[in-house]
Amino acid sequence: MGAGAGVRTARAAQFEELRPLLFSIAYRLLGSVAEAEDAVQDTWLRYEAAGTTPASPKAYLSAAVTRISIDVLRSARVRREEYVGQWLPEPLLDDPYGDPARAAELADSVSTAALLLLERLSPLERAVFVLRDVFGFDFPEIASAVGRSQAACRQLAVRARRHMDEGRPRFDADRWEREQLTARFIDALREGDVDGLRALLAADVQVVGDGGGKAPQIARVVSGIDNVARLLAVSFPPMFRIDVTAEPHTVNGQPGAVFRDRDGRVLVIWSLDILDGRVQTINSVNNPDKLAHLGPVGDSWSVYREWNATRRT
Repeated sequence: MGAGAGVRTARAAQFEELRPLLFSIAYRLLGSVAEAEDAVQDTWLRYEAAGTTPASPKAYLSAAVTRISIDVLRSARVRREEYVGQWLPEPLLDDPYGDPARAAELADSVSTAALLLLERLSPLERAVFVLRDVFGFDFPEIASAVGRSQAACRQLAVRARRHMDEGRPRFDADRWEREQLTARFIDALREGDVDGLRALLAADVQVVGDGGGKAPQIARVVSGIDNVARLLAVSFPPMFRIDVTAEPHTVNGQPGAVFRDRDGRVLVIWSLDILDGRVQTINSVNNPDKLAHLGPVGDSWSVYREWNATRRT
């Protein structure tokens, strides 16, 4: 093996070791699995073509994926302004990056609520916050990644942290209790149990739906315990009667569910914001473009027609 081939092999090994971190940075910046994967691939191409091997591959690659993601984020803002209906992040079932010392921060930072708060920040604020508060990078590394001075990055971090702290929800921390609540919630859905649903919903609960204009929706936004309980109790028993299944699953670090058609194809992904033992928000994504990374996607229009016929009879 020549020296050049040896360098490429070493770089490939370094890159693969850091890939989970790079994806996790890019996803938090972009809110899109597909765009994050593309950013990671572009980062590899730059690393492969680099003339010299950096002293710190982690710092180099993290900076590269951050810069690429910032560029994508700036162009994505125009597309999101033109998005049909409510915009929610692409569901993430499993975050590939794990750090036991920062497990709670990582789970909270990838929640749908946190990603929607990040959307309110400027691209630079978002990048500085993610690198500093989520992944613990120091300011010299952050300054190199975003092309600003350390002093400017500290100011960006303060502004971003203030905006995030003002709106950041505090979710229930006990994972077992949240999983039990989610299981009871799905059981009440199957039964169309209005009282059972009301017992699990917050007074100001919201259902937020993201179909992107490409899938049928019961409603884009529904608020209030009575409205939401009635909507769910009427809508879901007919869905289960046509063999739609609901599987509890962690989604974006929070409890949620994966709904599939009778052939096992993904139809809808829910993530649940749970606080004080009650469901605060149901985030529902059935835009097929946002589900494609999860495997075969079902024909939600066909399921909707069958559901409607079943509901009427």
